[in-house]
Amino acid sequence: MSRRIVVTSALPYANGPIHIGHLVEYVQTDIWVRFQKLRGNQCLYFCADDTHGTPIMLSARAAGIEPEVMIERMHARHKTDFDRFAVEFDNYYSTHSPENRYFSELIFKRLSEASSIVTRDVEQTYCERCAMPLPDRYVRGTCPRCKAEDQYGDSCEVCSATYRTTDLIRPRCATCGATPVSQTSRHYFFKLADYEQPLRDLMAAGYAQQSVANKLDEWFTAGLRDWDISRDGPYFGFQIPGEPDKYFYVWLDAPIGYMASCKNYCDAHGLDFERVWPGDKSRPGENDEWELYHFIGKDIMYFHALFWPAMLIGAGFKTARRLFVHGFLTVNGQKMSKSRGTFINAATYARHLDPEFLRYYYASKLTDTIDDIDLSIDDFVNRMNADLVGKYANLASRSVPMLTKKLGGRLGRLDEQGGDLVRRLAAARESVADDYEALRYAAAIRTISALADEANRYVEQKQPWTTIRTDPELTRTTLTAVLNAVRILTIYLKPVLPVYAGKIERMLKVPPLTFADVDKALENHDIAAFERLFERIDVAQVDAMIEESKQGQPAVGAPAQQPPIGEPIREECTIEDFMKVDLRIARVLSAERVEGADKLLKLELDVGVAKKTVFAGIAKAYEPQSLVGRLVVCLANLKPRKMRFGVSEGMVLASGPGDKDIFMLSVDDGAAPGQQVK
Repeated sequence: MSRRIVVTSALPYANGPIHIGHLVEYVQTDIWVRFQKLRGNQCLYFCADDTHGTPIMLSARAAGIEPEVMIERMHARHKTDFDRFAVEFDNYYSTHSPENRYFSELIFKRLSEASSIVTRDVEQTYCERCAMPLPDRYVRGTCPRCKAEDQYGDSCEVCSATYRTTDLIRPRCATCGATPVSQTSRHYFFKLADYEQPLRDLMAAGYAQQSVANKLDEWFTAGLRDWDISRDGPYFGFQIPGEPDKYFYVWLDAPIGYMASCKNYCDAHGLDFERVWPGDKSRPGENDEWELYHFIGKDIMYFHALFWPAMLIGAGFKTARRLFVHGFLTVNGQKMSKSRGTFINAATYARHLDPEFLRYYYASKLTDTIDDIDLSIDDFVNRMNADLVGKYANLASRSVPMLTKKLGGRLGRLDEQGGDLVRRLAAARESVADDYEALRYAAAIRTISALADEANRYVEQKQPWTTIRTDPELTRTTLTAVLNAVRILTIYLKPVLPVYAGKIERMLKVPPLTFADVDKALENHDIAAFERLFERIDVAQVDAMIEESKQGQPAVGAPAQQPPIGEPIREECTIEDFMKVDLRIARVLSAERVEGADKLLKLELDVGVAKKTVFAGIAKAYEPQSLVGRLVVCLANLKPRKMRFGVSEGMVLASGPGDKDIFMLSVDDGAAPGQQVK
């Protein structure tokens, strides 16, 4: 009997693009979902953008747009990134939705009725200049323990101390730099400790991996604390019913987004949500009709292993059968780094390399543990060229063109040796399936790779490139075995490489393959022309990707950094210092690109009393010829600075969020070169 399964992945935050670290989870989940569907199970994959919170509000404000506009743009960008990497959701939704508001209010109401919600006063930091309460990450200051400077408001990155924002020494608002004040406010709290025993029972039933259960034991031993689930306005999120200026904390409504996405899909496809995700206590016996699984990273275990199931239990909703937790991604053994070019956005990767390479590499590394996985660039290049090009593509490229060009494009029948090869590959079906089911992808890939080696050895032994000249029908028999081997390997690889599998299916002229097709031999069958499957990776492609990542990519609609931490205001200058600044109107006499510096233009300026040479970092925003004759503002008395391209004798005033979005301060044609700007 086929299973009915609902699967979710953690919701990406709508404040920045998807990067290759995020993709570990979505590729892991997508592989599992595709595998379930290939086994004949009904499996629905739900996700959404996480759209609420202070970072969204402030990023939208900085971009001069409404939060709703920003999250709509980011939703489209996220969906495009996922599509590039063949991550196939059944529904990709948003937490800023009517369904999510409904379930957030319903769960809050049920928890209140169960006496699991209490209120009490809290002391919080407040920025009078920004006119808003400051979340922990929007307060910076000196650590009260080790005295390290420029630390977050909740923890120190130097000594790992945790503390309250009010404990910081010399605190400042991370947005404007002002010193915050203390403010007392009434907040809502969820009594997590009330659910300790149900949570322990959930863990005992195998809710998560053993290492996760061990960590939860530590939290149980330390004692479960009440969870602050409200925030004061201004705040982008759902207003708490009956409260004029209080909102649900983003971490309350974010996981509820799984239910909202599911409800939205059910309503659109004629499914009864109450049967898929039961929460009506008057309808017993439906709890196990659909299996529910969550995939998350280990950084959000606390929310998904404690708060989220406790909320569901308290509100009478079904909890997940399993919580699958994965580790982080490192690159070349280190944390992803923008300066090293290893903090790679999904879009940047896809501009340079085949997304299926990354899917395969992650699968070759992923296990059922929460250990981190490492993307070694050298190993990545070598493995992709050896496995995807040298093994899998090689089998098809050796067989299909020979069969179509010299043997009429028709398969024959399997002989005894060919049948033995095909049966050995088919015998691995349940082993491969068991590894996929248990998230042991690396073990599955090792098995499939060994089978591909066996098929390639068969080709080497039979040497069809030789027998085609002496015995065409023997060659047809050989190629029939090889392409049946390709068919079986494709079924095993299809959860990982769906695009590759689609090409093989078209070449073999077969309907979409499933695990049920492993034992069905393909004989006396016409095939289609060969399609290129993979191209070898050139190291230059990887170098270009890393170089682009070093330069960074401007975010869409808002700064991508989370949260946006402002630079401290520099040392004060006196009015006398300021009066030394001599701003002059200047006319651009000539402009040219600077060889060896793709961001610089060399400008010759007429500032009235003199002519000056200035190097300006505006090459990506302006064509040189468009500047000639233009009037600009120049800092005329800047001390000359020697550069390797020449001496810069001033500065043109320009601003903008990124290299390609720079604008120069310009003036009307009625002004004259040399005129002072005051």
